[in-house]
Amino acid sequence: MYMKKILITGGAGFLGSHLCRYLINVGHQIFCLDNFSTGSYNNIKNLLNHPRFSLVKHDITKEFHIDDPIDEIYNLASPASPIQYQIDPVKTLQTNVIGMNHVLELAKKKKARILQASTSEVYGDPMIHPQLEDYWGNVNPIGIRSCYDEGKRCAETLCFDYYRQYNVEIRVVRIFNTYGPFMSPNDGRVISNFIVQALSGKPITIYGDGLQTRSFCYVDDMILGMVAMMEKNELVGPVNIGNPTENTITEIAETIVSLTDSSSGIIYEKLPEDDPKKRMPDISLARMNLDWYPKISLQDGLNKTIAYFKHEDEKKNNAV
Repeated sequence: MYMKKILITGGAGFLGSHLCRYLINVGHQIFCLDNFSTGSYNNIKNLLNHPRFSLVKHDITKEFHIDDPIDEIYNLASPASPIQYQIDPVKTLQTNVIGMNHVLELAKKKKARILQASTSEVYGDPMIHPQLEDYWGNVNPIGIRSCYDEGKRCAETLCFDYYRQYNVEIRVVRIFNTYGPFMSPNDGRVISNFIVQALSGKPITIYGDGLQTRSFCYVDDMILGMVAMMEKNELVGPVNIGNPTENTITEIAETIVSLTDSSSGIIYEKLPEDDPKKRMPDISLARMNLDWYPKISLQDGLNKTIAYFKHEDEKKNNAV
């Protein structure tokens, strides 16, 4: 197999670190670029001494250059949870727009194929269900989530304009809710929040009435979908990558309480502004063109994720 030189921006993040490990394990050379605003050294510490892994500490809102030839670029550089991206919304927008432009410029110079990790948030609070790739979305352009939603929408625009104007080889995937080991316990995502609360016996906090829905894809399935899209010729996207099984937030909470054998009750708080009521992908394009669909059940994925959080808790307790 040809060893590719692959740049992963945001490579120390949750998804990025899984992608680094997968691509190293199949024989490629990885350049992991991250500014560690939300990424973590802990996510990549087992890779730091690997001969085919190089860490580049950099912020993609500033221009950069990689001396080595680059065959492929995965752009995952962006805060991804509402708590993270609302800390500095201007920086979030700049990362997704100015940063995207810098990464596309590098792809153009290196003649590299680039995959943009876009998001289901481009659909906003959708008026159609499930969401198809040809749906243009229902997004508030001036709300508290706009820095991320509109930033990702503009990043897709830049990708397609570089594709049409400069013949840059792009791939665009729209990632739906993903979970698994190496999630940050403090990032405010539904599953990590619920697991941390359940393991500590604290009340599970649900925002809204709990009837809003999400579709959760285990991280190993997500990585395979992204790689399949990168390797597919003559398919630009966008393509939805996610789990087409829909669950209410209350169902997720009750499942996690059961799997952790927790005594946690459930409390309800006000739903944040512009929080989507429904979210579920139509993955017909991915099935047809990539022969991809998620294979890991929610219960199996949650058990793996719970085991990870338990192990992390044990390490902290032993270190005290």
